[in-house]
Amino acid sequence: MTSENKPLRHAVRHLLPIKPPTAIERLAIAALVVAFVLFYLLPLASHGLWIPDETRYGQISQEMLLSGNWVAPHFMGIRYFEKPIAGYWMIAIGQAIFGENLFGVRIASALGTGASICLAYLLARRLWNNPRISAAAALLFMSFGLIAGQAGYANLDPQFTLWVNLSLVALWFALDSKTVRGRLLAWALLGAACGMGLMTKGFLALLLPVLIALPYMIWQRRFAELLRYGPLAVLVAAAVSLPWVLAVHYREPDFWRFFFWHEHIRRFAAGEDAQHARPWWFYLPLLFASCLPWALLLPSTLIRTWRAKREGKTAFLALWFLLPLIFFSLSSGKLPTYIMPCLLPLALLMAHTVIDWLDHHDSRILRLNGVLNTVLAGVALVALLYLQATREIYENTEMFSLSLAYIVLIGWIIANAVQILRPLQLWATPALGIGLLIALLPAAMPARIVNSKMPDQFIAEHQQALSQTRSLLSNDLGAASALAWRLGRPQVDLFNTVGELKYGLEDPAMASRQVSLDSVGQWMTEARKKGSVGVVMRVNSTQEEQELELLPIDGQHYQRGNLEIFIFAQSQP
Repeated sequence: MTSENKPLRHAVRHLLPIKPPTAIERLAIAALVVAFVLFYLLPLASHGLWIPDETRYGQISQEMLLSGNWVAPHFMGIRYFEKPIAGYWMIAIGQAIFGENLFGVRIASALGTGASICLAYLLARRLWNNPRISAAAALLFMSFGLIAGQAGYANLDPQFTLWVNLSLVALWFALDSKTVRGRLLAWALLGAACGMGLMTKGFLALLLPVLIALPYMIWQRRFAELLRYGPLAVLVAAAVSLPWVLAVHYREPDFWRFFFWHEHIRRFAAGEDAQHARPWWFYLPLLFASCLPWALLLPSTLIRTWRAKREGKTAFLALWFLLPLIFFSLSSGKLPTYIMPCLLPLALLMAHTVIDWLDHHDSRILRLNGVLNTVLAGVALVALLYLQATREIYENTEMFSLSLAYIVLIGWIIANAVQILRPLQLWATPALGIGLLIALLPAAMPARIVNSKMPDQFIAEHQQALSQTRSLLSNDLGAASALAWRLGRPQVDLFNTVGELKYGLEDPAMASRQVSLDSVGQWMTEARKKGSVGVVMRVNSTQEEQELELLPIDGQHYQRGNLEIFIFAQSQP
């Protein structure tokens, strides 16, 4: 290494004072990388965008590229202040580099999850300096069902989870560092992660590290250290986020009022009226589902953690897992993905437990875990065979998709049966089952689900005709955002629908974007004078059938499932 690189080398050594990986460890890392590429990256472009999240985030980010407005988020040209900006930046950068396509939209989620997997490995290495535990922690985390499922899904949760994970990994490195330089670097990294988290999903990125650091450092009698170094993290977080915070306030003065009260206070404390209201125990059963295919390892891991709660390492990971879980459980508004930041410490605790079992040749729980997964997959396979025989959920033209579904379930059964037969030698094989699940299942969906949940696929088949139209209209936000993203045209007028755009549509300047039942006839007449018109309709209720009846009858018409596309030619003068 040249003399110019010595400062960087010394800084890295202060921050990561661990030995270079051994040959076996390098082999484990290579296997994890190959699994990540095969199961996470390659399938990203194999299926359409799911509504509502993927079409929304894909369109908002694409609009940044088209408009050059990287400060204030807009959804189909309408103010959309439910989230900050950094998550959209990452998705927009993905589309800028890889193209405005399925891979480009999803790559930010996949890479964010990949970075969290690396953090799981590095933190386990720092805690125990045991290559087997490090590899197991990374493997368990990347194969948790919730983590793996979200890695190929375009939304902000994998990114936010990365920033929370990075902040808390940096916190442990700060606490564990033996040098002042190492502590300063770690506290600065913590602040940078908090700043990026704030700009990705809001104030939770600042709250969660404090929620863990404060009780832990008081318990460890290191509160003075928090006061000494904490301001550095605050300054770095401010330096990272303040330029955008001020810029968005200057451009959109109402942003922070809406975002703070609507997305934080209302969601946490609005009771039954909160968005996504759920009971307090919502996350308890969900935690087991999120850990599949390792759910049966969870009780033993938690019991072992409780017994070792006085150990500093274990206590830190336990607080990281438990306190956010309690906080999110107390919130009135809940979504499954909110608990993703709790899963990295759980993976480390679980990995430590598994390696201890292997060292003591204790195969009972591992064998039972394989039995549970095999039974679940067997029941699912029987159910699929029965439904296909009685209700024909896959049509005759969908045999390839049906075959993929069978491959997923049979592969899951084989992977877990191997764990039953050789639990100590091949304990990790359930990860192959979850890999097949996330890689193949989205592409194995029956057409009725694809047509309902992935409207961009139907739109793509008629993209050329729709791109030649002058005006666009839709009665469904998911279909409208898919249409806007596929055509690269944010201007899709909304027919008798408001939904999550209620706030943005209250702007008087957006009145022309709303088309009511009473005004659709006049809108259509005026639009056809200017050029041809493209309409995408979702017809799934009596009201939507009434909306359909108000459209002209002379257009080209295409239908698939409950989606209908119309192309109306320009009217003659």
